[in-house]
Order: sequence, then C-alpha cells, then structure tokens
Amino acid sequence: MLSQWGGAFGVDFSAEVGGTSGLAMIANIKTLDMGMMGALLVSGLVIYLHNRFFDTELPDWLGSFNGSTFVFMVGFFVMLPVALLSALVWPKVQMGMMAFQGFVKGAGAVGVWVFILLERLLIPFGLHHILYSPFYYDNAVVPGGLYSYWATRLPELAASTASLKSLVPEAGFTATGFSKIFGCPGIAAAFYMTAKPEKKKQALALLLPMTLTAILCGVTEPIEFTFLFVAPQLFVVHALLAATCSTVMYLAGIVGIHSGGAIEMASLNWIPLGASHWKQYLLMLGIGLVFTVIWFLVFRFLIVKFDFKTPGREADEGVKFYSKAEYREKQAGGSGGAAPAAGTAGRDELAAKILEGLGGKDNIVDVTNCATRLRVNVKDETKLQNDAYFKAIGTHGAMVKGKSVQVIVGLSVPKVRAKVEELL
Repeated sequence: MLSQWGGAFGVDFSAEVGGTSGLAMIANIKTLDMGMMGALLVSGLVIYLHNRFFDTELPDWLGSFNGSTFVFMVGFFVMLPVALLSALVWPKVQMGMMAFQGFVKGAGAVGVWVFILLERLLIPFGLHHILYSPFYYDNAVVPGGLYSYWATRLPELAASTASLKSLVPEAGFTATGFSKIFGCPGIAAAFYMTAKPEKKKQALALLLPMTLTAILCGVTEPIEFTFLFVAPQLFVVHALLAATCSTVMYLAGIVGIHSGGAIEMASLNWIPLGASHWKQYLLMLGIGLVFTVIWFLVFRFLIVKFDFKTPGREADEGVKFYSKAEYREKQAGGSGGAAPAAGTAGRDELAAKILEGLGGKDNIVDVTNCATRLRVNVKDETKLQNDAYFKAIGTHGAMVKGKSVQVIVGLSVPKVRAKVEELL
C-alpha cells in the first residue's frame, strides 16, 4: 500500500529509513516505524484471533484447515484493513510528534521538562527513540545532532570557563541520564527498605546488579520494568521526578551529553571538561544526590501507602499439585473406556488419558505433532500402555518404536496437543 500509494497517505516511501522519514526496516521490509505500538497491535490481534478461532470445528472434509491453519487464513483477511487503517492514521501521529519537537525547541526550561517527561513515558511503548533520535542524531536542533555537535566542540568548551548552558544551550535535551545515575539508586533503596525482612537479602541480590547497570551503563530496563507492570503509577511518578531533576540541572546551567550512564558521561563531559568546569559538575553531584533522597522518600511513601507489591513485598503463594482423581472430577466428560466427546471438555479428558497412557507427565521428554498424530518421546518405554488402551480411550491407536511414540488422534491433534501441553 505504501509503495504504491504512499503520497496519498502523506508518506514519502522513497525516503531513507530513520531520522524524520517515519520509516523503518522491520524483518528487512521497509514500512512505517510504529515502534512497540505496532508490535502490540499485531500481537494483540493475533492472540485474539487465535483464541477466537483455534477451536472452530470445520466440516470433516475441511479438517486439514483446523487449528492454527484456520487462524492463518482468517488473519490474512483481517490484517488487510488493519494495514489500511495504519497507513491512514499513523503518519498523522508522526506529524504530531514533529510538531511537538518544534514546540520544545523554543520553550526553554519548560521544553526540557516536557521533553524528558515524555521520553520517559514513551519507554514502555518503545517509542521514545522516535522522540529523541532527531534531537540526538539528526538535525532537529543542531546540524548533525547533539552528540556529534557536542563532540566536535569539546576543545572549545574545554578552553572556556563560561557556563556550559551559555555555550551550548541546546544540550539541555540530552539529560535523560540523570534519572539513571541518581534516580535508580533511590528507587532501589526504597524497594530494599520496604521489602519484607525475610526477603531483604533476595531483594538486594536482585537490585544491586540492576542499579549498578543503570548507573554505569545507563541501561534502566531491568529496574524500571521490574516495577512498571507491578505498579504503573510508580513509573509515572518516576517520569515526573526525572523531568524535574533534568530541568533543575538545566536551570543551574548544567548541560551536556547526559543521556547515558556514568561511563558515557565521564567520556563526553567529566574527563575532557573537568579542568574548566569542575565546579558545575560538583554542583551537578550535589543536586543529583538531593534528588536521590527525594526519589527514595517518594517511592517509599507510595509503596507503603498503597501496598504496591514491589520486589520483596510479593504475597507468599503456595503451589498446589492436584491428584489425578481431583483433575478427573473437574472435567465434564465421561469415564472408563468410553470415547470422549468431541467438545473442549472431551479433549481435556482425552489429553489426560493419553498422558496417563504415556506413563504420566514425569515420563515425557517432548511433544510435537504432524497432521494426525501426536508424536512423543518418553524416558521409560516400559511405563507405556499398549495399543488397546489408546484405542479404548478414543484414539485410533498408538505406534511405539523404542522411546518414540505416535498416538494416532486424527485431524484434531493440534487441539489435543495443546491440552496435553497445558497438563504438562
């Protein structure tokens, strides 16, 4: 659609991928850069279609199209209008992002606060790179991007004792790293202090490498995603604090390449510019440590106030294994040697009886299937039931060769295999 009618959608499909083109290479295919939103959209639709149509019972003469094959067929037709809607809507979203970039460039400290806030908030969706890439690596603010621009001006900056903000005011946008080296330690300390006493050692073992990774390398996903899905509210608070910390740094005259961890900051700031600007970096350390305490106090208060189940505060849940008798009581199918019904309950019972005939779940190495047969490798072939057993429970029998077993189920084998895997 884009290659033929890109202009109708407002997309220059002949442009190079990356930058402000709005295009990306996905699986070596040139398409719209929808980031994690595209992945979430596609995977969500696939899961819905699978759950909706996987158990659809087709007539016997169409039996080879049951299960996943039918999902593929339905998905092909569903994705055509989805592609059209994406081509119509997403370029408008990208235009909005470009307009936003123009706003933050001319808004001073407010622009820095908004930029950092949204950069953090877009992380869970994988779209933060669309926001910062034109600033950092393209011409949105300065020629060649802030990274290249700053690096080429390092000799000039090292020779001056003037405020870095007065020399390169645009470098206030590359301040996403302050939340990494100052915020993450405060968050980790809050997690540790609010953990249950018996879990503090385990929490510390988890948090220590995550925090060091964030401080030194600027990789925050391990610690941020640890609490993102447990308590998304905390992630919003984290983004607000990150934006405020970076804005205070900007107002204090501290700018530079501060988007990574301590190693990157030292390479592009502290080492080459320390002799001329050590006072500013000392001020940066003081401001950062104050915000570390703020992060700790805010997170500790919210965790305790709302009882968020952050690391070390999870509920102790027992794990219960059900007996075969208890499992059978839950099923709606019959018992004994009668062939199970064709519905979901019947497949549940058939899967349970197949597993029993194979020597139980502890005897299974792996399970696959072909068009009609359940293929299983077992640990001990002496635990297998004979062919008569498998015919009695409703299959067409079983073929055994050493530790390899083929249970002849029929065209419904993908669904039976799914039930067997659930039991395993």
